[in-house]
Amino acid sequence: MAKEIATLAGGCFWCTEAVFKDVIGVDTVESGYIGGTKANPTYKEVCGGNTGHAEAIRVTFDTDQVSYGEILDIFFATHDPTQLNRQGNDVGTQYRSAVFPHSPEQEAEVKAAMQRASADWPAPIVTTIEPLSDWYPAEDYHQEYWQGEGQRNPYCLSVIPPKLRKLRKSFAARVKEGAAA
Repeated sequence: MAKEIATLAGGCFWCTEAVFKDVIGVDTVESGYIGGTKANPTYKEVCGGNTGHAEAIRVTFDTDQVSYGEILDIFFATHDPTQLNRQGNDVGTQYRSAVFPHSPEQEAEVKAAMQRASADWPAPIVTTIEPLSDWYPAEDYHQEYWQGEGQRNPYCLSVIPPKLRKLRKSFAARVKEGAAA
């Protein structure tokens, strides 16, 4: 069993975490902050938009079950990579679409995945490829947010179910059995 890590920023980390929790081969998904200048930022500081961090997820997965390329294909299909520094009503660099490759091989795969995904979007993809930098796990209450508090959060209830439907429709063979809608 070969483990690999993908670090992805696709807007609100609650939303991207919810998608990847349901993917076959994904072992863990951790929400956190990356790409900024302040050590150990808080959620409030990152939301203020002054630290330079992105809300991101760190996905640990088994490459015998799902490839990094497949992880990227799901990422590009389940958020809007054509929106600069925003996802829907979430606006600011903390909500940017970015990938933080862990190796030159991952960086090459990101470029290939962006090329594949470009045909599915009416506007150019603006996702950035950024250098891997210090990772700061988000506060505990952000972890597995959709499975708990997110079920009562109106924002999550409006944003996450369409992403999960897209995952199930476009990547049905990649979804864990019994995954919640």
